[in-house]
Amino acid sequence: MNKTKIAITLDQHTVKCIDRLVREEVFPSRSQVIQEVVEEKLQRMERSRLAKEGAKA
Repeated sequence: MNKTKIAITLDQHTVKCIDRLVREEVFPSRSQVIQEVVEEKLQRMERSRLAKEGAKA
C-alpha cells in the first residue's frame, strides 16, 4: 500500500502517551502508533454506521 506523509498537530499529553508506547516497544515508531489508532477508529466508525443502517431496515 502506498503511503502519504502528512503533518498533524497534537497536544502535549497525546505526544507523551505516544512516546511512552514507542519507548516501551509496543510500537516501533510514532507513525505506526498514529496509523494503527486512526485505522482502528475508522473501522469502529464504519461498523457503527453499518449497525445504524441495519437497525433502520
